[in-house]
Amino acid sequence: MTITQWFLFFLLIQLIHFLGTWKLYVKAGRKAWEAAIPVYNAVILMKIINRPWWWTILLFIPIVNLIMFPVIWVETIRSYGRTNRFETILVILTLGFYIYYVNYILNPTYIQDRSLKPRSALGEWVSSILFAIIAATLVHTYLIQPFTIPTSSLEKSLLVGDFLFVSKFHYGARTPLTAVAFPMVHDTIPVLGIKSYLEKPQIPYFRLPGFEDIERSDIVVFNWPVDTMMNMYYTDKYYYKPIDKKTNYVKRAVGIPGDSLEIINGKIHINSKPLQLPDRAKLQYSYTGTTKGKAFDRQYLYERYDITDPFGYNPNDNTFYGIHLTEDAYEKFKNHPNVLSIKRNIDSAGINEPGTFPDSELLSYNKDNFGPIFIPKKGATVPLTLESLPFYSRIIEVYEGSEMGITNKISVNGTQVLLNGTPITSYNFKQDYYWMMGDNRHNSLDSRYFGYVPENHVVGKPVFVWMSWDTNGNGIMNKIRWERMFTTVGGSGEPVSYLPYFLIAVVLLFGFNFFKKRRNS
Repeated sequence: MTITQWFLFFLLIQLIHFLGTWKLYVKAGRKAWEAAIPVYNAVILMKIINRPWWWTILLFIPIVNLIMFPVIWVETIRSYGRTNRFETILVILTLGFYIYYVNYILNPTYIQDRSLKPRSALGEWVSSILFAIIAATLVHTYLIQPFTIPTSSLEKSLLVGDFLFVSKFHYGARTPLTAVAFPMVHDTIPVLGIKSYLEKPQIPYFRLPGFEDIERSDIVVFNWPVDTMMNMYYTDKYYYKPIDKKTNYVKRAVGIPGDSLEIINGKIHINSKPLQLPDRAKLQYSYTGTTKGKAFDRQYLYERYDITDPFGYNPNDNTFYGIHLTEDAYEKFKNHPNVLSIKRNIDSAGINEPGTFPDSELLSYNKDNFGPIFIPKKGATVPLTLESLPFYSRIIEVYEGSEMGITNKISVNGTQVLLNGTPITSYNFKQDYYWMMGDNRHNSLDSRYFGYVPENHVVGKPVFVWMSWDTNGNGIMNKIRWERMFTTVGGSGEPVSYLPYFLIAVVLLFGFNFFKKRRNS
């Protein structure tokens, strides 16, 4: 829905509210016209139902308002003596329209000083749960979101099994785009395995101000732009998903808006200079080699050389393949007494790797030799020709078209590029784009395959590892990576665990509360 459509929808809701409640406003000692003034009518309603004025704010926060509206409907009829369970259920099932019956037919009496305390333990429990969900949804949506690392694309910076806190406020929290969704879950309701949202209506894109921009080499969580997974388990290439319900990915922003990027023999160059990575970034590449006649002890290699991905071994010719190593691990591994030879797997320049962005037979791009390409920047203009079109057609049609509520259609007439039937020789970008890649260069589904990441797909910045779980560990104490708990994602040098300080803070907090209770008793 466009902003205009949402405004008209908002006015319709205001009209429905006025027609259904103006008599109730009068019975509470207010004026009928007060039920008709947008926003002000909600503030007055909070006074009528004896609830704080700031509840009005919650009514305008997407997802949270889905919880608040039923609460307000119930509170409204209870303020006029309609407190039995049947009417409580009825007002929710009728989406609040039962209030019309109360307003026009029942002629109820307003209870000014009604008790706000739940009448039963069940009511108190439900009330507590609802507002715990509201608080958690606000934190989850606008401040911090928990996130799990499922793949090894960012090894060794982030490990499979790391549990992160992702900041929404560093880059500015993106307000929900999907208006109707189950709170605090992504695209699938756990256990039930069904969609957690309705595709329509969609709220126009808006991002709150952040206190920093995405910088080159930042690790970023974003929605996978080309996601066509029906849910987290099943794939259908024709399946549509709203932006904020696409699968969450985490990669490193190796290119930012306005950059020129090129990959030469596996090394990234930005604006014709080698990319400078932070010291915590440990690049990995795939290696192939031969042994001196016997297979490796895999568990020993995993532990000794910190190998994380499975690798292959062919006993017929004593070759191993697909071993992913950092530079340091490679220097150690090549001196292993069982290694006869070893070399890095690098696709030569000029070889076309199928599936590599922009998937054009005219370009000989692969994961190790790629580009140069321009990373679009808001306000920048690029020429549109038959040669440049593969890079930008999806941007124009999808990212700056359908996903922003605009109909854009690119076509070609001979050598002329057409936008919505009109000849066009250049295009001016409406938003910023990023180039995201994993540090595990030969085991990462990233921008080399799905292309640019639009700014409106950015979720947040990983800031903290609060838990790390190694599925290969023996015994629960060895499965927990204690040295990674409560470590920062950014910074220089080896990550330092703040777990002891956290435990001390918890002990002090419990001690303070214990002595405070004893003192007050």
